[in-house]
Amino acid sequence: MDNTISIGEPWMWGVFIVFVLFMLALDLFAFGGNRSHRVSVREAATWSLIWVSMALLFNAGLWWYLSGTLGDEIADRKSLEFLTGYLIEKSLSVDNVFIFLLIFSSFHVAAEFQRRVLIYGVLGAIVLRAAMILAGAWVVREFGWVLYLFGFFLIVTGLRMLVMAEKEPDLNNNPVLKFARRHLRISQNHHGEEFTVMQGGVRYFTPLFLVLILIETSDLVFAVDSIPAIFAITTDPFIVFTSNIFAIMGLRALYFLLADVADRFHLLKYGLAMVLAFIGAKMLIAPWYHVPVAASLVVVAVLIGTSVIASLIATRKS
Repeated sequence: MDNTISIGEPWMWGVFIVFVLFMLALDLFAFGGNRSHRVSVREAATWSLIWVSMALLFNAGLWWYLSGTLGDEIADRKSLEFLTGYLIEKSLSVDNVFIFLLIFSSFHVAAEFQRRVLIYGVLGAIVLRAAMILAGAWVVREFGWVLYLFGFFLIVTGLRMLVMAEKEPDLNNNPVLKFARRHLRISQNHHGEEFTVMQGGVRYFTPLFLVLILIETSDLVFAVDSIPAIFAITTDPFIVFTSNIFAIMGLRALYFLLADVADRFHLLKYGLAMVLAFIGAKMLIAPWYHVPVAASLVVVAVLIGTSVIASLIATRKS
């Protein structure tokens, strides 16, 4: 079976999208997503475990279905591609956590008001990722050489991340933020979870709306890095999409889980940078040597695991 052909049949896409919408609706309306409250570590850990478990159950179900329809060989390959892609996207999403922390702290957003922003951030990220993945799949299918551009881009990104690992972005010089402040009426004070308020009969945007803009913009930047990375593992749009969405759906819980201990994982950025560089190199040497998906999974796991352990050891006294 050609790796460029998707195993995702129309009903599989439909069922998965309905599942995502159902889980988002539960979060928004049944589990307090529309009510401001401070997310506890226990709640965040529970939801993180739920999302990781769902991703693994989905992969097991995918293997079972493909094994019965296309055979064990394809089932093994596709399930391994999903697992590797999910691990890469989950690892890279940790970098989002550092940026989210910087944004929330810069705007002094109280913990109980952060959840709503992240919910809308996830909604925007899902739409954005879906569009970019479908466009990327079409480009890869029509112009296979673009994978080499992806590889070169990932190596450059990885090297840049290594150099900039200890530097924090300057939000005051963010062009999107400058544009918003120049063209929108922004209220001076926070107004709870509201994105807009009426003052003197005039509609104003709140600082929380600027936070939402920055959250969405940061995900666009990370998507530009992460989506080419998973195309190095598989060009199957269904595998790319599902692994990406599972990682994004668990991002909010991951943020609240790591928010108070993010400083303990400061070396993780070096591991992520090396992962991007490795994946980029894998894409560039593909004409001469194909790195097996299983080997890629091991390398990514070792790089991430080593950087996490090194971070914990380096910060154990604090």
